[in-house]
Amino acid sequence: MLDIKLFRQDPDRIRRSLARRGSDLDVDTVIALDTTYRETQAELDGLRAERNAASEAIARAKKAGQDASEAIASTRTLGDRIRELETRQAEVEQERDARMAQFPNLVDDSVPDGKSEDDNVEVARWGEPRSFEFSALPHWEVGEKLGILDFERAVKLAGTRFVLSKGLGASMERAIINFMLDLHTGEHGYTEIRPPYVANEETLYSNGNLPKFADQLFKLEGTRYYLIPTAEVPLTNMVRGEILDEAELPMHLTAGTPCFRSEAGAAGRDTKGLIRVHQFDKVELVHIVPPEQSFDTLEAMTGHAERILQLLELPYRKVLLCSADMGFNSSKTYDLEVWMPAQDRYREISSCSNCTDFQARRGALRFRRGKQLLNPHTLNGSGVAVGRTLAAILENHQQADGSVRIPEALRPYLRGREVLEPVGAPVAAIR
Repeated sequence: MLDIKLFRQDPDRIRRSLARRGSDLDVDTVIALDTTYRETQAELDGLRAERNAASEAIARAKKAGQDASEAIASTRTLGDRIRELETRQAEVEQERDARMAQFPNLVDDSVPDGKSEDDNVEVARWGEPRSFEFSALPHWEVGEKLGILDFERAVKLAGTRFVLSKGLGASMERAIINFMLDLHTGEHGYTEIRPPYVANEETLYSNGNLPKFADQLFKLEGTRYYLIPTAEVPLTNMVRGEILDEAELPMHLTAGTPCFRSEAGAAGRDTKGLIRVHQFDKVELVHIVPPEQSFDTLEAMTGHAERILQLLELPYRKVLLCSADMGFNSSKTYDLEVWMPAQDRYREISSCSNCTDFQARRGALRFRRGKQLLNPHTLNGSGVAVGRTLAAILENHQQADGSVRIPEALRPYLRGREVLEPVGAPVAAIR
């Protein structure tokens, strides 16, 4: 949430940021509601002072044995007026804050202007897309031929946009998760968290998912609980509403969890494969840092996600999102897009964002620096999406005989196995 002081002191800054996002939200209505709120507060302060003075006069009159009936009647009238104004002020505050909650974060000055994803700026590339001597298959066909992905049975069990992995497919996903968590905790300094996979309304509001993105969430019927769309939600909320000591910062957190998204509005898009599904696993990276560290932390976190792709030998490019393509919470975002040879294009596999103080203010998170109470900055990034990683491995490392070479970094997690072989290849007996 934006600071109310910004609406009072520099509303044009908000308007400029909204224009860069292509948004036409009404700043003036928020300012008008806040003006009414403050005018009501000033009137309340005066009436309360008047009531206090009257109460003291009544006490003195009673002590002196004088008639205080007129003063008592006056305080009752004041009390009625105060209650009326308190009710009005609460209604105005609720409407003001509800409107403020619709405003996205400010766009950082370093973000390029643009109207769509076509205006995003490529920053760097790593690795060369492989030249195939055969026609590269899409990952869903590779997975089905290997016998490790079963889309038909997933539809039977749950419906479209679900997938069932089995055998070495399930082992591959588990290996990818463990590899990522080991790298982030062992080399990059993150603390691993095992959070709930369910979040309440307060948690999702603080994170910025409610109310704006309610249609993207799976709600548990008859409850105030939702399945988490990403581990970012519980990780950024772990210290919600708290006042931290500055010595507790920075916090570097990671978690590997299932993620659940309704994919509302995605009809007809990526209906095959592992790119856009309702349930998927992801390793998330979250940072809670002092404000002056956040943009350096964004660069470091993006590098941590890049290291995953490098060790898995997956060509990718790093893209700086333009103003109109960034997420609601973000002030600056990098996307990592992995090369998918069967699609002959790069596809997003990680998004790394600096949310500055937006989520911390929304979640009433502060830290103490001397005599000051400040909002820390929060950052989040995919480190990275597991299903899309498996898809990229199947496409980039497929071989002419239908097998798939397993990247060396994953082999220790698969008992030294070097390749995934098609269905029908000899398998070891159960023992």
